[in-house]
Formats: sequence, structure tokens, C-alpha cells
Amino acid sequence: MVTTIAETTIAETTFGPVQGRIKDDVLLFAGIPYAAAPTGELRFKAAQPHAGWSETRQATRFSPAAPQIPTGGMTDSAPVNWNEDCLFLNITTPMIDNNYRPVFFWIHGGGYRTGQGAIPWYNGANFALNGDIVVVSINYRMGALGFADLSRFGAEYATSGVNGTLDQITALKWVRENISNFGGDPNQITIAGESAGGFSVCTILGSPIAQGLFQRAIPQSGAAHHTLPKDAAEKVTDLFLGAMSASSIEELQSAPVEDILKVQSQIDLDVSRGGASDLGVAVSPFYPCEDNEVLPESPLKAIADGMGSNVDVLVGSNKDEGTLFVTGNMDETKLDAVLLQYGGGQDLLDAYRASFPDADVSALATHLSTDHVFRMPALRLAEARAKHGANTWMYLFAWESRIERLKSTHALEIPFVFNNLDKAGVEAFIGPGELPQGVADAMHQAWINFIRDGDPGWPPYDLVSRSNMKFDTSSKLVSDPDSGRREAWEGIR
Repeated sequence: MVTTIAETTIAETTFGPVQGRIKDDVLLFAGIPYAAAPTGELRFKAAQPHAGWSETRQATRFSPAAPQIPTGGMTDSAPVNWNEDCLFLNITTPMIDNNYRPVFFWIHGGGYRTGQGAIPWYNGANFALNGDIVVVSINYRMGALGFADLSRFGAEYATSGVNGTLDQITALKWVRENISNFGGDPNQITIAGESAGGFSVCTILGSPIAQGLFQRAIPQSGAAHHTLPKDAAEKVTDLFLGAMSASSIEELQSAPVEDILKVQSQIDLDVSRGGASDLGVAVSPFYPCEDNEVLPESPLKAIADGMGSNVDVLVGSNKDEGTLFVTGNMDETKLDAVLLQYGGGQDLLDAYRASFPDADVSALATHLSTDHVFRMPALRLAEARAKHGANTWMYLFAWESRIERLKSTHALEIPFVFNNLDKAGVEAFIGPGELPQGVADAMHQAWINFIRDGDPGWPPYDLVSRSNMKFDTSSKLVSDPDSGRREAWEGIR
């Protein structure tokens, strides 16, 4: 007898049975806890095991997101239902059986401030239908709740500055233990993410406690540069405690979460303005903190020393990431400040004027921002791995939005990768007109190929050819597309 999807909507987990539902012709299990609620005395502590349940738990609705202040971005413009009890994941699977399908473990972006695994752009149904892949998306603690370094309060808080990352690793361990009950293969896991999700992928890649938990990785528009050295994290903690008027961990654990979010936002604003609260590094407050068991050193250094070299990696970025962040009111003085923040000088600026001879000051600042935050870290990740002979593939997403100012902006590639051009909010991002389905088909298939076989379909990156797949209306393989700018950034963090 053939088993149908409708007959297999209940799956067992280590915490108890869960019941999903049919959605988009596949099975969706939404809102499954992977750890206990990080509330009360567990706030600022490493994730703890869930107590579990005996009766079948309904997993038919998405859980609340982690606490956040919505930014009104393209992927999260709707009001956000959040709760401090947020450690949940979602699973999309073609069917519950013993086929042991590849697993795609997705970590959402949002600057470690916003986002959730339930965003419609992340709907994994097309990966399940077109690639016979099991898709997992997760929530994790963000901002001060996930990354305030409170280790000064004792051993119980030793991982507080990287608990958001530890949440991700905890979810990954849960998947390893349970995904075979959802038709997935625990020994064929690809971790992936975009923006802060991409940062997260590389942080996990550079974490000694995560080695062996996954076989492939896709950091999109985010690499291994975005972590806080211990001294910078401690400066953030000083600001946090001062703004919260707190001198004990008990005061922080009993504080309303709304107050923590408000203080977090004010510290973000103060640091972005520089001055007395300058951290000394071009990384935002409340990002993963180094010098602990999860992240003993910067992930880039760990990767450069060979960590994760046995993992296949697909890394890339978008041609014009910075158009989403850089405003049009730039002048030469502000441009000089950007260069100073990035650690560059006249030589770097001259290289950009040569590469973009028709660019005005705002456009130059946009190109610099794109490369500093996204493109150069991606290249440095690939080159660090190439020295160890690790399998690494690179891409550059270059399709331009019909909204002219955006061009190939940050996050634009997400609905292409997931083949979700028809989802809410996408048209406002790509602009009116016929859907660029051919570009989505090419990107989606490349990701399916990589998740299933460890090869997206073009030559890997090396230090000679520096091959990149350039995704556009007509996609093509290009060699070292950023040579002049890549060389100009050498010696600059």
C-alpha cells in the first residue's frame, strides 16, 4: 500500500510526538521547541533541554519570534508577534519515511536584531518539491538577550556573549537527533543563512564545539569577520549595565524585556554615532563575542588555521549590497569618515574611483560599504580555505531590481534562492514587470545541487582562477571579478 502525506502527519521527537499539517503540497511542522524557554533564571544562560510532553503536541502554527523591535524591512514589514519563549524550529518535508533526504538548515538574518524562521520568503516547499530536501528554519535569541557578555557574573554566564550562536548549535544538535523521524538524513546537513544568518554560518564553521554536526555550509551575504573581540564586548557590557542601572544579574533577569530592547536600541544608536561609546572595531554591539568555549578566537582565524576544512562551502554576495543601507546625503567629509571607520585611506579611495569612474560620493560610499561588510569578507573566507585545499565555491548575484536605486541590493537574492518570487513583499523589492523566473530557476537549482551533491555546478574557487558564478539574466562563470578592489583591501581588516 502506498503511504500518502495525509496518513503521516505525526512524528516522534526526543521531547515527545508532534503533529504537522499539509501545506503547499508538502508536510509542515511548525513551532517545535528545541530547548526550554530562556526566561526567568534561565535568561542570559545557555539553552537548556525542554521538559518534553507525553501527549501529541500540535505543530501546525508558527511560534512567536524572538524579542525585537521591527524595522519595517522588506522581509519583515508585518507586525511581529514575539515572545521571550522563542527557541522553536520549523520543518518542511516531502514525506515522513525512511528515505534519508538531504537537510537544509536555514538561519535567518536581520542584523542579530530582527527576523524569524517563519518569514514567507523562507518557505522551503520548493526545495522539498524540486529537490526532495528536508528544510529546517529556526528562531534564536538576538540582541542583548542573545549576545550581552555577562560572564563577569560567574561561570553560569560564561557563554552569555554568544548564547544566540549556542542556540543555533543547540537547534542543529536537535536536528541531528531527530531529523530521521521527518524523512531527513542526519549525516547530510547543509547549514545556510543570509546576512546575520551568513555571519552565523561562519561563526558555527569556526566553532570547535560544532565540528562534525554538518557537512556543507552556505553563508550568503555574510562571512567570518563579524564577531566582537572580548575587550569590545566588555565595553558594550559596561554601556548596557549603565543604561539599565543594573549592578547584578538578578536585576537584569527581572527587568522587563521591553526595557532591554529599548536600551539595546539606544546603545546601537550611540555606537553608530561613534564618540565616547566607540568600540574600536567596525562591528555592531551585541554580536557574537570571542574568548569562550563556543568561540575561543575569531572564526576567520580558526578557519584560516584549518577548522572546517572538511566542510564544503558555497559563499557569495550581491553586487550592490550597500544600496539598502547608504543614504543619498553623503559628502566628501562623510566619505572620509567612512574610510576612517573601515581602516582605509587615500589609496583605497583611489582604487574605487578607478573602478567606478562615474560614481558620485554616495555611490562610492555604497560600493565601499558593499565590499567592506560583505564582498571582501566572502573573498577572505574563500582564500583562507583555499590555502588548505578545502572545497569552496563562490558566486556574485548581479541581477538588478527594477527599482533603480536598489540595483542588486542586500537580501534581494533570497526569493530567488528559495524560488519564492510569488511571495508577499517580493514585487516591492524586485519591481513591477514579468517575474525573472529564469534567474530564480538557475539559483534555486544551484542550491539544490550543492545541498544534494556538494557541487553547485561550476568550478571551485582557487587562488589562480578565482572562479565566480555571476547570476544575472544570463548567468556566466567569471574569473576574479573584483581584482583591483580585492588588492586594494589587502592589509585592511
